[in-house]
Amino acid sequence: MDQRILVPFDGSDSSKAALDRALEENPDAETTVLNALESTELAYGSVQGSAAESLTDAQREEAEELFEQAEKRAAAYDASVRTALEVGPPGEVIVEYAEEHDIDHIIMGSHGRSGLSRIVVGSVAETVVRNAPITVTIAR
Repeated sequence: MDQRILVPFDGSDSSKAALDRALEENPDAETTVLNALESTELAYGSVQGSAAESLTDAQREEAEELFEQAEKRAAAYDASVRTALEVGPPGEVIVEYAEEHDIDHIIMGSHGRSGLSRIVVGSVAETVVRNAPITVTIAR
Protein backbone atom coordinates (compact mmCIF):
# COMPACT_ATOMS: atom_id res chain seq x y z
CA MET A 1 0.00 0.00 0.00
CA ASP A 2 1.55 3.23 -1.16
CA GLN A 3 -0.75 5.74 0.47
CA ARG A 4 -3.50 6.11 3.02
CA ILE A 5 -6.44 8.01 1.59
CA LEU A 6 -9.46 9.33 3.45
CA VAL A 7 -12.75 9.88 1.62
CA PRO A 8 -15.51 11.58 3.63
CA PHE A 9 -18.73 9.98 2.37
CA ASP A 10 -22.34 11.04 2.86
CA GLY A 11 -23.88 9.39 -0.21
CA SER A 12 -24.11 12.65 -2.16
CA ASP A 13 -23.14 12.74 -5.83
CA SER A 14 -19.95 14.66 -5.07
CA SER A 15 -18.89 12.22 -2.34
CA LYS A 16 -19.49 9.35 -4.79
CA ALA A 17 -17.37 11.17 -7.37
CA ALA A 18 -14.63 11.64 -4.75
CA LEU A 19 -14.67 7.94 -3.90
CA ASP A 20 -14.56 6.97 -7.58
CA ARG A 21 -11.64 9.32 -8.13
CA ALA A 22 -9.76 7.95 -5.13
CA LEU A 23 -10.23 4.35 -6.26
CA GLU A 24 -9.46 5.04 -9.91
CA GLU A 25 -6.36 7.18 -9.39
CA ASN A 26 -4.94 5.30 -6.39
CA PRO A 27 -5.61 1.60 -6.91
CA ASP A 28 -2.89 0.49 -4.45
CA ALA A 29 -3.84 2.89 -1.67
CA GLU A 30 -5.44 1.98 1.62
CA THR A 31 -8.72 3.87 1.33
CA THR A 32 -10.90 4.71 4.33
CA VAL A 33 -14.47 5.91 3.88
CA LEU A 34 -15.48 8.20 6.73
CA ASN A 35 -19.03 9.16 7.60
CA ALA A 36 -18.99 12.18 9.90
CA LEU A 37 -22.30 12.68 11.66
CA GLU A 38 -22.89 16.24 12.81
CA SER A 39 -23.49 16.19 16.55
CA THR A 40 -26.61 18.38 16.15
CA GLU A 41 -28.14 15.50 14.15
CA LEU A 42 -28.11 13.30 17.27
CA ALA A 43 -31.45 12.72 18.89
CA TYR A 44 -30.20 13.37 22.43
CA GLY A 45 -27.75 16.09 23.32
CA SER A 46 -24.46 17.11 21.83
CA VAL A 47 -21.65 14.57 21.64
CA GLN A 48 -18.12 14.97 20.27
CA GLY A 49 -15.51 12.54 18.97
CA SER A 50 -15.85 8.82 18.42
CA ALA A 51 -19.22 8.33 20.11
CA ALA A 52 -20.90 5.70 17.97
CA GLU A 53 -22.49 4.21 21.11
CA SER A 54 -24.72 7.30 21.41
CA LEU A 55 -26.20 6.91 17.94
CA THR A 56 -29.76 5.80 17.47
CA ASP A 57 -30.54 2.59 15.61
CA ALA A 58 -31.77 4.61 12.63
CA GLN A 59 -28.50 6.58 12.47
CA ARG A 60 -26.47 3.37 12.65
CA GLU A 61 -28.57 1.81 9.89
CA GLU A 62 -28.14 4.88 7.68
CA ALA A 63 -24.37 4.80 8.19
CA GLU A 64 -24.27 1.08 7.40
CA GLU A 65 -26.25 1.70 4.19
CA LEU A 66 -23.75 4.39 3.19
CA PHE A 67 -20.86 2.03 3.91
CA GLU A 68 -22.52 -0.68 1.80
CA GLN A 69 -22.83 1.81 -1.08
CA ALA A 70 -19.14 2.68 -0.73
CA GLU A 71 -18.12 -0.99 -0.59
CA LYS A 72 -20.13 -1.73 -3.76
CA ARG A 73 -18.43 1.17 -5.55
CA ALA A 74 -15.04 -0.12 -4.42
CA ALA A 75 -15.87 -3.63 -5.63
CA ALA A 76 -16.43 -2.20 -9.12
CA TYR A 77 -12.73 -1.21 -9.02
CA ASP A 78 -11.69 -4.59 -7.59
CA ALA A 79 -10.82 -2.78 -4.40
CA SER A 80 -11.93 -2.73 -0.81
CA VAL A 81 -12.34 0.12 1.63
CA ARG A 82 -12.17 0.52 5.37
CA THR A 83 -15.07 2.31 7.01
CA ALA A 84 -15.24 4.67 9.97
CA LEU A 85 -18.11 6.47 11.67
CA GLU A 86 -17.31 9.54 13.76
CA VAL A 87 -19.54 12.05 15.53
CA GLY A 88 -18.91 15.79 15.70
CA PRO A 89 -18.55 18.82 13.45
CA PRO A 90 -17.66 17.19 10.09
CA GLY A 91 -14.83 19.55 9.15
CA GLU A 92 -13.11 19.08 12.50
CA VAL A 93 -13.79 15.33 12.56
CA ILE A 94 -12.26 14.86 9.09
CA VAL A 95 -9.08 16.77 9.94
CA GLU A 96 -8.71 15.06 13.33
CA TYR A 97 -9.27 11.61 11.83
CA ALA A 98 -6.66 12.27 9.17
CA GLU A 99 -4.11 13.39 11.77
CA GLU A 100 -4.80 10.53 14.19
CA HIS A 101 -4.67 7.80 11.51
CA ASP A 102 -1.63 8.99 9.53
CA ILE A 103 -3.69 9.74 6.41
CA ASP A 104 -1.61 10.99 3.47
CA HIS A 105 -4.35 12.49 1.30
CA ILE A 106 -7.99 13.50 1.67
CA ILE A 107 -10.23 13.29 -1.40
CA MET A 108 -13.66 14.77 -0.79
CA GLY A 109 -16.69 16.16 -2.56
CA SER A 110 -17.20 19.87 -2.96
CA HIS A 111 -20.71 19.74 -1.54
CA GLY A 112 -22.74 17.17 0.32
CA ARG A 113 -26.44 16.62 0.59
CA SER A 114 -28.91 19.04 -0.99
CA GLY A 115 -30.99 21.78 0.61
CA LEU A 116 -29.88 23.60 3.75
CA SER A 117 -27.42 20.81 4.56
CA ARG A 118 -25.72 21.54 1.24
CA ILE A 119 -24.78 25.01 2.47
CA VAL A 120 -23.44 23.62 5.74
CA VAL A 121 -21.64 20.70 4.13
CA GLY A 122 -20.20 22.98 1.42
CA SER A 123 -18.43 24.85 4.17
CA VAL A 124 -16.99 21.54 5.38
CA ALA A 125 -14.76 21.29 2.32
CA GLU A 126 -13.46 24.79 3.00
CA THR A 127 -12.80 23.96 6.66
CA VAL A 128 -10.86 20.84 5.70
CA VAL A 129 -8.81 22.63 3.03
CA ARG A 130 -7.89 25.40 5.47
CA ASN A 131 -7.02 23.13 8.42
CA ALA A 132 -5.70 19.83 7.10
CA PRO A 133 -1.91 19.49 7.26
CA ILE A 134 -1.99 17.19 4.22
CA THR A 135 -3.06 17.36 0.59
CA VAL A 136 -6.79 17.76 0.05
CA THR A 137 -8.37 17.12 -3.35
CA ILE A 138 -11.87 18.41 -3.96
CA ALA A 139 -14.00 16.46 -6.45
CA ARG A 140 -17.09 17.95 -8.03
